[in-house]
Amino acid sequence: MKKRLLSTVAGIALMSGAAFADYPTKDIQGIIQWGAGGSTDTVMRSISPHVEKELGTDIILTNKTGGVGAIALKYVNAKKPDGYTLLMGAENPQMYKVLGLSDTDYNDMVAINILARGTPIFVAQKDAPYNNMQELIDYAKANPGKVKFGSTGKGGLTSIVMAMLESQVDLDYTSIPYNGDGPALTALQGGAIDVMPSVLGATVEHLKAGRMKALGVVDVEESKLLPGVAPITDTLPGMKAYLPWGPFFGVFVKKGTPEDAVEKLQAAFHKAAFSPDFIDLMEKRGFTILNVSGEEADMFLSGYRSTSSWLVHEAGFSKRSPEEFNIPKP
Repeated sequence: MKKRLLSTVAGIALMSGAAFADYPTKDIQGIIQWGAGGSTDTVMRSISPHVEKELGTDIILTNKTGGVGAIALKYVNAKKPDGYTLLMGAENPQMYKVLGLSDTDYNDMVAINILARGTPIFVAQKDAPYNNMQELIDYAKANPGKVKFGSTGKGGLTSIVMAMLESQVDLDYTSIPYNGDGPALTALQGGAIDVMPSVLGATVEHLKAGRMKALGVVDVEESKLLPGVAPITDTLPGMKAYLPWGPFFGVFVKKGTPEDAVEKLQAAFHKAAFSPDFIDLMEKRGFTILNVSGEEADMFLSGYRSTSSWLVHEAGFSKRSPEEFNIPKP
C-alpha cells in the first residue's frame, strides 16, 4: 500500500512538472495596480504585446484600483500560484507594511521583471499664478490652504514626494485623493486641482501640448526632455539627500509559482524589453529602462523598501516602524 501511494504521489508530481513544462497553455491575467491612462498602465500595455509573442498566448489586462494598489496585490495573492495571474504594479507595495495596508510587499513575491523607473515632476494648471517651485512655495505660504494638490494616497508617489518637500519647507495646502495619476492629471486639466506631483512619463505629452506646465523636476539635474525646467534641488538643496529617487514599474507572481513558469515569464519579459518600439516609448516618456530580475531585482527592491519606508516613517504618516519588519535604515 505504501509503495503504491508513493508511486501515485510521484506520478502526480511528474504530471504537474510536465504541465508546467508546457506553460502557458491558456490566457494569462495581468492585473494592473493603477487606473487607465496612468504611468503604470502605459508601461504594462506597452510591454504586453511583445510578451504575448514570446509566450504564444494572450495576456488579458485588467485595471484593479483601490487601497494604494493593495486591492490588486491581495487579489493576485488570493489566486493559485500557477503563473496565470500577474501583478503589474508600481512602487507602492514596498511601503505597505509600515503603512499598515498589507502584511505583504514585493519582497514576499517573486519578481518577474523590474522594467523601468521614472522621474517625479511637479506640474500645475497651465494658467496657475506660479511658474516654478519657488513661486509655488511663495504662493502657498501667502495663501494657506488654498492650493489643491492631487494625491494617489499614502504610500503613493505623491505622498513620498510631498514628504520630501515637507522635510524642507512648511506648507499649508489641501490634498485631494485620486485612484492613480491618470485620473488626477485629468482633474488637473479640468481645474479640480492646482498642482500634481506625478511622473514625467505620464505628463510629458500633456506638457508638450500645453495642457499643463512643469514647475520642477524632482531630481538633481535637468531632464533632457524638459530643457529649461530646473531640478528641485536648485530651490531646495536639502532634497539632494533623497535623490535620485523615482517610481518603478514591475511584474510579479505569487510565491510558490512553479520554477518553469517563473523562468519562462522572466525570459519573455526580458526579451520583450529590448523591443525597439518599447525602448522608444520609454525614452520619449522619460522612463529609464532597468529590465532586471532574479538577485538583481531583489537587491533593487530591498534598497527601495529601505529608503521609502524610513522616509514615510520619519515624515510621520507610517502606522508601524520599519524596525518591526527588520527593514534596515539606509
